[in-house]
Amino acid sequence: MPMILLIVIIGAAAGFFATRLMKVQADVPTTIAIGVVGAVVGWLILRILVTITGAVAMFVSAILGAVLLLWLWQRFQGRGK
Repeated sequence: MPMILLIVIIGAAAGFFATRLMKVQADVPTTIAIGVVGAVVGWLILRILVTITGAVAMFVSAILGAVLLLWLWQRFQGRGK
């Protein structure tokens, strides 16, 4: 129950700021609904972006790690000869 209350409070605040930023006149229930739905949409977009950038970051770090290992291998391979 507290999570629903938190979502409504945050949604109400977000809806208030969004309606002011966009200069839209709306009643209180509409403002709260806009804020709550906007919070859910924003959360989904953020989760997708974090997932995508997380995968890209993993790929880039894998390439950097492989390059570092190849550099070390080439550097120490020459010492044995």
